[in-house]
Amino acid sequence: MGEQERMVEAILFASAQPVSVAELNGRMPHGCDAAEALVHLRKRYEGRGVTVVKVGDTWAIRTAPDLGFLMQKETVETRKLSRAAIETLAIIAYHQPVTRAEIEEIRGVSVSRGTVDQLLELEWIRFGRRKMTPGRPVTFVVTPSFLDHFGLESARDLPGLKELRAAGLLENRPPPGAMPKMGEGDIDDDEASAGQSELFED
Repeated sequence: MGEQERMVEAILFASAQPVSVAELNGRMPHGCDAAEALVHLRKRYEGRGVTVVKVGDTWAIRTAPDLGFLMQKETVETRKLSRAAIETLAIIAYHQPVTRAEIEEIRGVSVSRGTVDQLLELEWIRFGRRKMTPGRPVTFVVTPSFLDHFGLESARDLPGLKELRAAGLLENRPPPGAMPKMGEGDIDDDEASAGQSELFED
């Protein structure tokens, strides 16, 4: 293993949060190429108990997906979300950037401040850019912490309509008109199904 790979490995292993390439380069000696080291390190960890994964624009060392069941004891204390919070999170994930009014329109009920505050405290959502509409309402988007928790590289990796149907996650569907039109493949960041609240339960 090259010295650059060893340094990147050490940083990722010791970091509680995913680390960006810029941060890695900032910690390593001048002239090092963290991006190149990550390519080799990722290949080196293929098929092992832990893997090097990309989370948005950052990188982390995580347990191999097929061994997640071994960590059940450590992950069982995941915070319990209310159904309103789960549905709100699902809508934000699939529709981002989305305003509170748009969330309420999709859910058909108002969104309490407590629901949004809970998701903000979990650091699963954050404020996005303001919409260029009257009142310049703020929008919400999911965070790298959300992607990391659910093992996603980006929001584009969220299950598509076909996968959700196969998993039986479209039983509680919203009123007609609330469900966006989707193809049978992956869902883009601004597409969503408001009915898959169970998608985010562990």
